[in-house]
Amino acid sequence: MRLNRNILAYLYGVLRARSGRRLAPLLILLSSLAFVSCKTTQPAQTGKRYELKGTVVSVDKAHSSATIDHEEIKDFMDAMTMDYTLKETWPLDVMKPGDQIQATLVVADGSSWLEDVVIAQKIGPQGTPQANSSSLPKVGDAIPDFRLINQDGKPIQLSQYRGRALLLTFIYTRCPLPQYCTLMTNNFAVLDGELRKDAKLFKQSHLLSVSFDSKYDSPKVLRSYGAAHTGEYDKETFAHWEFVTGDEKEVKRMAEFFGFTYVPDKDQFVHSLQTALIAPDGKLVKLYTGNEWKPSDVLSDIRTTIEGPR
Repeated sequence: MRLNRNILAYLYGVLRARSGRRLAPLLILLSSLAFVSCKTTQPAQTGKRYELKGTVVSVDKAHSSATIDHEEIKDFMDAMTMDYTLKETWPLDVMKPGDQIQATLVVADGSSWLEDVVIAQKIGPQGTPQANSSSLPKVGDAIPDFRLINQDGKPIQLSQYRGRALLLTFIYTRCPLPQYCTLMTNNFAVLDGELRKDAKLFKQSHLLSVSFDSKYDSPKVLRSYGAAHTGEYDKETFAHWEFVTGDEKEVKRMAEFFGFTYVPDKDQFVHSLQTALIAPDGKLVKLYTGNEWKPSDVLSDIRTTIEGPR
């Protein structure tokens, strides 16, 4: 029981030191831990589980722990910064300060840990991991003729879109974070809808969502995912917006060219975000790193690419 009392005393000190905090969350926290600590007859795996979301502050590999600045944990704890032990060690090799983390906090028998960890690299102009700037394509660089497979199982290559402004982004259908792949796809849906309002822009543009999860995102999966996001379902022809993947080596080569990074994590990925606008002549117009770009701004860039500056 000494370990349990130490944990309670530590948490009490942490919360008490935070001026302005109400005592109600403290009482809930301490009573919850006291209740768990008495369940000595139950295995640790049956402990209470809570959803945790936050930002990595620091990583301590030697002690298999990380300091997390997390949001309020519903029905358990106020938002605060604390050290947490990780059940598995692989996240410690991947996560870095500033990364966003989503995990299950398990509290059982006087101890606690994080499991089912999902890590996403911090995004935005100042936060997104960048490839060496010298390795990124520059405005005006010719884009290689990457060969892929679309949602219909048909081979495609980037050169077939010459004569049109091509906007492409990287996604995978199982991405669990709404501000990552889902946001990219939603942004593309907005752009697709806006481009349809202008017959000239629609005819002279094309959208391409490239999945880097080629083992899972088969043409059938991509077709279902894409049709659901366009809202056309079985009526979708994918004439303007295609969903593609390809051979793992080819997709990797394409990702590296555009400065897009992704690291496998079980059935998920830790990844950055990268979107590219390519001119009708096959040369790079602009790279949009992260998720802060707005469909309206990209629409304006597409218009300028097709019609020229006004």
